[in-house]
Amino acid sequence: MIQSLLIANRGEIACRVIRTARRMGIRTVAVYSDADAKALHVRSADEAVHIGPSPAAESYLRGDRIIEAALASGAEAIHPGYGFLSENAAFAQAVIDAGLFWVGPRPASIEAMGLKDAAKKLMAAVGVPVTPGYMGENQDPDVLEAEAGKIGYPVLIKAVAGGGGKGMRLVERAADFADALASCQREAASSFGNDHVLIEKYIQSPRHIEVQVFGDSHGNVVHLFERDCSLQRRHQKVIEEAPAPGMDAATREAICAAAVRAARAVDYQGAGTIEFIADGSKGLSADRIWFMEMNTRLQVEHPVTEEITGVDLVEWQLRVASGEPLPKRQGELSINGWAMEARLYAEDPAKGFLPSIGMLELFELGEGQGGRIDTGVFEGGAVTPFYDPMIAKLIARGDTRGEARERLSAMLGDSAVWPVRTNAAFLIEALGHPDFVAGKVDTGLIGRDGEALSADPEPSAEMLADAAQALVPPTLVQGFRLNAPSRDVATFLLDGEPVEIALAGQGSCEGETSVLVAESGKVWQLQRWRVDGAGHHGAHDGEILSPMPGKVIAVEVAEGQAVTKGQKLLTLEAMKMEHTLTAPFDGTVAQLTVAAGDHVQVEALLARIEPSEE
Repeated sequence: MIQSLLIANRGEIACRVIRTARRMGIRTVAVYSDADAKALHVRSADEAVHIGPSPAAESYLRGDRIIEAALASGAEAIHPGYGFLSENAAFAQAVIDAGLFWVGPRPASIEAMGLKDAAKKLMAAVGVPVTPGYMGENQDPDVLEAEAGKIGYPVLIKAVAGGGGKGMRLVERAADFADALASCQREAASSFGNDHVLIEKYIQSPRHIEVQVFGDSHGNVVHLFERDCSLQRRHQKVIEEAPAPGMDAATREAICAAAVRAARAVDYQGAGTIEFIADGSKGLSADRIWFMEMNTRLQVEHPVTEEITGVDLVEWQLRVASGEPLPKRQGELSINGWAMEARLYAEDPAKGFLPSIGMLELFELGEGQGGRIDTGVFEGGAVTPFYDPMIAKLIARGDTRGEARERLSAMLGDSAVWPVRTNAAFLIEALGHPDFVAGKVDTGLIGRDGEALSADPEPSAEMLADAAQALVPPTLVQGFRLNAPSRDVATFLLDGEPVEIALAGQGSCEGETSVLVAESGKVWQLQRWRVDGAGHHGAHDGEILSPMPGKVIAVEVAEGQAVTKGQKLLTLEAMKMEHTLTAPFDGTVAQLTVAAGDHVQVEALLARIEPSEE
């Protein structure tokens, strides 16, 4: 058995691997960048090694520095986690060449499944059904557009080296193809260093079903059943569950057998996931499920599989990497109950899901009955702009799907994070959506109903009234009678906006100027402002500020140009994603301070819109 392990990753997954390694008596070594010097994974490991500056390209993507850190610290093995170098065949081979154990599949297996077009050709050859599309070498835009026309719209443009929802665009009509292709190729080149794409038919009412597979060096391959990851926003998974709702025994047997066949085709060793797309318009059926891709690593959503099978997948990874056979055979694995996972992101749904960064002055996550939390941050720590904004995973298990869903919703409702914003309230709304409750989910649900799901909630009147009492001196609240209307109304600032609150009891202020109000997964700051109800807040000044440090990659308007509310102004690249900034109201571009290619800091003025005269 491996005795010492370096985790070539950060955040939640690094902490997750450390937890299992410690239980197994394995010494752990963390690596960290400048931004992560005080991070939770650094504090949790037995030893930590600095590997470079904050940008991932200069630290977590520097395979040479990671291998040097492993050798210098005496680590015997490297676990790549997910993301970063986890599916990099050259890095895996370099680890092995350095005399270290690689906790992952053979480099040849990674390479075989690394490019989506080649992987699909291989799967078709071994009898695994694949979606119709174009996987040719010719990348001329005119050729790609012509092939899309032959396939028939809508189509998906996908980076052949893509993953995690990046390098993917849905195109519903021919007129949008050229712009979507350029955007996809730009993102693919930036994220993966490869701008080649494939085109595939977009499945109506698509469901994302994936199967967990595991192989060892002794020729054994098993599956650990399926997960449903259909609830997605912009191709990013939001809530995952296992097993898949509506999956009957015959369909499960067919899809899982196909997944094992796919793994055997590349002589697979370790943890992997075979991803399928299903046409859910008529329910799940084996003849309407097709192979999409294989992820040759541990998945973000692996906890739901662990919760229904009782298997620690990281322990299996370490045992298989040490040369041991799989701990269980197929007949010893079964499904027990239901599990759901929600990805908690540091982002603000009310502002177009822009990432939120800063210190975590308050970080409380509700565990609830049967709950599990995997996180890589802590109260007093910071969320930086350099990495993925996922800060935690909340996982709930129940005997039934309904029980798991209710427990997960309660966990999110009991969570409170400040001043960093999170998507907790959005997740609660998604869990309560009638279609999700009924198990009728496809990947387009959030796209259709996202505006309602992401609407900015307001705290209840009762919660505000209780909080307001703590901000008002007792001498200002008097003369109230039971069942009579309040004679005193105080005006406060709720997240900077004025709100009038009727004071119905004795004030209790002891000098506080602000309090936090937490309800249903969201936190607001209530501040004392005026006590006569006469205050007024200034109108929106139309300043477009950078939500975080980043690079301006496109400017769509010019000074003096008339714009309408919601019109695209410019595109900012930050935290590994493109973010579109839009006009807050109808007006004119009075000032434009940036051009494409400019690097900007957080809250830098990018543009200013003057409202149209009414």
